[in-house]
Amino acid sequence: MDLGYTLPYLDVRIFDILVGAIILVVGFLVVKLIVHSFKKSMKKTKLPSLVIQFLGRFLSAIFYIVVILLAFSFVGVDVGSVVLGFSAVLGLILGFGLQDTMNNVFSGVWIAALRPLDKDERVEVQGQDGIVTEVGLMATVLLKPDNTRVTIPNKLIWDEPIINYSRMPERRIDIPVGISYDGDVDKAVQVALDFLKDQEEILDEPEPQVSVTDLGDSSVNLMLKGWTDKEKYWRIRFNLTEGIFKAYNEADIEIPYPQRDIHVDGEMISKEE
Repeated sequence: MDLGYTLPYLDVRIFDILVGAIILVVGFLVVKLIVHSFKKSMKKTKLPSLVIQFLGRFLSAIFYIVVILLAFSFVGVDVGSVVLGFSAVLGLILGFGLQDTMNNVFSGVWIAALRPLDKDERVEVQGQDGIVTEVGLMATVLLKPDNTRVTIPNKLIWDEPIINYSRMPERRIDIPVGISYDGDVDKAVQVALDFLKDQEEILDEPEPQVSVTDLGDSSVNLMLKGWTDKEKYWRIRFNLTEGIFKAYNEADIEIPYPQRDIHVDGEMISKEE
């Protein structure tokens, strides 16, 4: 009794289809186990987590292709023709921009190897500021402060300057503030310097500084500079901005607002901006 069943255009048996499906399911599970074991073993080495993640994705892609081709061969599909078809598709991709694809892949390799950025670090690249969540074969993903994800092609990252806010243990906080031209500059500098030195979370070394930076249209501009631990940067920055405003008010030091004098028919009119 013949239990075989002939499908249109393919002389395959139900048993072959079942075997092919089993190969796919079992093969995918085995690939996951192999990649998981590979990542686990690599964590015992000194390789950075970003490199391990990248290699895991690369191995997964190769193993999945092998499993799929193996399953097709049991179903009765001529794997040689599949490979030939894949080569044709690959040729089209080469003709329509594989160069950019390979640039992204190689840039990803360099990023993972040289580590100008790493997982969980805060960076700014291509005008985007966020936490690095992953570096894939083709692109790097950032999580922005507003919880939106930005995916940037690796070649754009490698070709542009990368600002890494997390790599160094301390960061300098710069707070600009302006005082009136009628104010006492020496007093303003001393009040600001005393204010910085009174902040427990501002480091003594490097020493806090207050400098006159430039003469603006409506104010003499100062810059407060203090160092703190990188984890405290934003909280301390907000506190310093609020604190220097209060300190100047208590010391009767005026922080001016922009003002413009307009002359109309010989009469001067002051206009606030």
